[in-house]
Amino acid sequence: MEFNELNPEVLQKASEMLKAMAHPARISIVSLLEDGKKQTVTEIHKKLGIGQAVASHHLVILRDRGVLSSSREGKNIYYYLRHPNLGNMLKTLGECCKD
Repeated sequence: MEFNELNPEVLQKASEMLKAMAHPARISIVSLLEDGKKQTVTEIHKKLGIGQAVASHHLVILRDRGVLSSSREGKNIYYYLRHPNLGNMLKTLGECCKD
């Protein structure tokens, strides 16, 4: 499907997902979850060196905007990319930012 063929609802959802990812901590979270990785909030906050409450806040935003999904396994909630290609999009964006 060509970009100009997308309907307004799809464009709106894409816009909301991009807005949700438009924060350095959220980009870092998406990068951590590339390649189908699943991680808990504890794993994410430790790897990023941010507070657990801050990580939880960003995870909720990403999940609510359709960037992430979550699943409960025992007492843990694992977060993962809803659409694995989002990781590729960030890699491409990173390449565009190099000078």
